[in-house]
Amino acid sequence: MSSGLNFHTDSLMHRIALSSLVAAIVIGCAQSSRQVASTPEQVRAPLVDHHQHFFSTPLATLVNVQPIDADRLIAMLDSAGIRRALVLALGYSWGNPRRTVENEYEKVKAENDWVAAQVARYPDRLRAFCSFNPLKDYALDEFARCGTIPQLRGGLKLHIGNAAMNYHDAQHRERLRAVFRAANERRIPIVIHMRASISQGMPYGREEARIFFDSILPVAPDIPVQIAHLAGSGGYDAVTDSALSVFVDAIGRQDPRTRQLWFDVTTVGRNATPAEAQLIATRIRQLGVQRVLYGSDAATGGNLPPRESWAEFLKLPLTPADFQTIATNVAPYMR
Repeated sequence: MSSGLNFHTDSLMHRIALSSLVAAIVIGCAQSSRQVASTPEQVRAPLVDHHQHFFSTPLATLVNVQPIDADRLIAMLDSAGIRRALVLALGYSWGNPRRTVENEYEKVKAENDWVAAQVARYPDRLRAFCSFNPLKDYALDEFARCGTIPQLRGGLKLHIGNAAMNYHDAQHRERLRAVFRAANERRIPIVIHMRASISQGMPYGREEARIFFDSILPVAPDIPVQIAHLAGSGGYDAVTDSALSVFVDAIGRQDPRTRQLWFDVTTVGRNATPAEAQLIATRIRQLGVQRVLYGSDAATGGNLPPRESWAEFLKLPLTPADFQTIATNVAPYMR
């Protein structure tokens, strides 16, 4: 499950395009000594799971999954040998425009407050980020309210797909810019699920990532921004790769706007073909392993629990040294 319960199956066209792209990138290096798979025994468990979620009972009922609270998450982290996790609240799920929700804003606040109460039970192990749909009229009000709650004032989670945001809509862009600007003023880090809505057929790829990079990111130059799922929504297809390439290119030319960018690899290796796995590994190295954060997502909707998710990630053709760096990377907002 990607954050906000966006699921999809890669189209044949995307698979073909991705295979062609892989061949172009990895030709001549298929036997590289860096392409060495690792095993759980060779690499320690991650210090932090940078992409987790809770589901309150009301929200779990709304989206038809099992509830996940702090006790359940802690048990899964213990099983994986992972000490800490960043919990991204799902308040934005109540603001999905495809749903008709009575007293919507009250439910958004209740979800954020419930998450705050849950992480407060394990303050040495869990941190939470507030969330809401950035296109809603109440967005900035909820951001300000979260800033008054100790467990929520440390960061913000945004989900472009759940919000049904269109990068080509000037009003949508300005609302998102307003939230980024407010976060920068308050020095609040952001985790963002960039991929536009799949179910609604919103355009997404290199052009939309360029809009984000040129129009949205520059208004928040002073805060860390974590790009979820390597700019996708779980798994890895040609569309995701085209979007991620904007950041790869910018990092390659040392663009100063990349200075505080982080990328989480949450569920990117799910059901990956050998060609896709090779491309993911190549892109991780191009981004720089020191920028890459481990995350596993909520263990629902087909996602694996943290222990199994980490084992799946270790199947990528990276070296033990690469995996060790990723395992020990800790974003500044988790230190």
